[in-house]
Amino acid sequence: MVIVGIVAVCVVLAVLAFFVPRLSRHPERGTQRTLGAGSRAGGKAPGVLGRLFSKPFRSSSKAVGSSGSAGRRARSRMPF
Repeated sequence: MVIVGIVAVCVVLAVLAFFVPRLSRHPERGTQRTLGAGSRAGGKAPGVLGRLFSKPFRSSSKAVGSSGSAGRRARSRMPF
């Protein structure tokens, strides 16, 4: 269920970044801030568990950032 939610956020951000690139940065940063808080909370677990609990949040944050930048990059390459 969480994976579906992250995929949906990435798709929405990519579409938003394509159509309104300047306005897409605020939702992208908010999503990354939320995922960063989850990563920091998961990282407080001791030892290997901390890395395991924080990894899904870090990879989700990377996916959100790359989908937003991909939408803006695609928009900049359009001929019109």
